[in-house]
Amino acid sequence: MKDTVLSFYDALADHYHLIFDDWGKAIDRQVGILQPLLATYAPAAHLKILDCACGIGTQALGLASTGHQVIASDISPAAVNRARQEASRRSLDVSFYVSDITSLKEVAEDKFDVVMAMDNALPHLNHPQLLRALRAIASKLERNGLFMASIRDYDKLMVERPLMQPPVFYGSQGTRRIVHQVWDWLDDSRYIVHLYITGRFQPESDAGWETHHFVSEYRCLLRDELSTALSSTGFQQIRWLMPFESGFYQPIVMAKSRGIPLATPAPV
Repeated sequence: MKDTVLSFYDALADHYHLIFDDWGKAIDRQVGILQPLLATYAPAAHLKILDCACGIGTQALGLASTGHQVIASDISPAAVNRARQEASRRSLDVSFYVSDITSLKEVAEDKFDVVMAMDNALPHLNHPQLLRALRAIASKLERNGLFMASIRDYDKLMVERPLMQPPVFYGSQGTRRIVHQVWDWLDDSRYIVHLYITGRFQPESDAGWETHHFVSEYRCLLRDELSTALSSTGFQQIRWLMPFESGFYQPIVMAKSRGIPLATPAPV
């Protein structure tokens, strides 16, 4: 699965912001949700954070802008290069590495207060790869450090087995674009995602509408499987926050690398 994931994110890097109505506002919105969670589960004014599936920087940039020390890594060189450019454009001091989440061997730093893997990164991994990734993440965490990840609600999706994600329309006349997904199910738990971004990307030219097509594979990672995998790799006090609790668009799992109980979050 590694090759399909790498080619997917390398190809998508220059276009990733287009899946949002306004990527800058999405960065601000997400850090507005994540920052209170971090204040509850890893209370410190300035945290040392590793974003080990950073993509083009949606979470890393926002957290760096709030004063945290952020190190970021991703398997995709193109995504890391884009994230580095975006950090430089915003005058943010973020260190970036190209590194596979199953080893993180290229990330020189350790003793992180927080390691995160957001935006459904873990379901790219098969079960043995997931265990290797969690061990690598645990090795990077400070004692009682916090791991935070988000995945799709696969407990629900495995029942529904959707064939597509309905199209969303962004922009206005002359700059409008359409974003949608088609899902090809391979078996009961694996599916191929076809992501389409269609629009007029050069509005001042005579070029018409064009479509960018990106393909990757996922598997349905159930919450019980991830919780069990976390327990088996040394994590404790595992807690799930559903979107209605956190305000985030996907379920979030929180776990400590040692046995310090997680606090109960205030109602959102």
